[in-house]
Amino acid sequence: MIGAGDQRAGAVFERRVYKNVSDYQYMKVRLEFEAPGFRLNDVSFKQMIVSALRGLHGEIGAALPIDVLKFEEQSLTAILRVRGSDLVKLWSALTLVASYKDAKCAFRVIQVSPFLLALSGNSREFLLI
Repeated sequence: MIGAGDQRAGAVFERRVYKNVSDYQYMKVRLEFEAPGFRLNDVSFKQMIVSALRGLHGEIGAALPIDVLKFEEQSLTAILRVRGSDLVKLWSALTLVASYKDAKCAFRVIQVSPFLLALSGNSREFLLI
């Protein structure tokens, strides 16, 4: 068994483990309503996220710095930026959202990445011709 720093035949083996080097995580989410045709603007969308965080994590959760980088009003899809240490708090709060103004709804997490560029495409939506 060769461990870190063992030498065999003149080779030096060194193990390097990098934790996430990015300070932020990026999340692509979609809000889906049971009844079709429900509209929401970007301010209401952000307020819904803050309310979800407050409901699960209290005032500390509501104070988490969450940025809505992009919001598509037609599809109710957004790209969120959150500190890596707060990702689990945000994800858990969004998972528990069940309604908005008495309309049943749910957040769907589409993609999560420490790199914003990774959210520009989704291999699950590619069409091969």
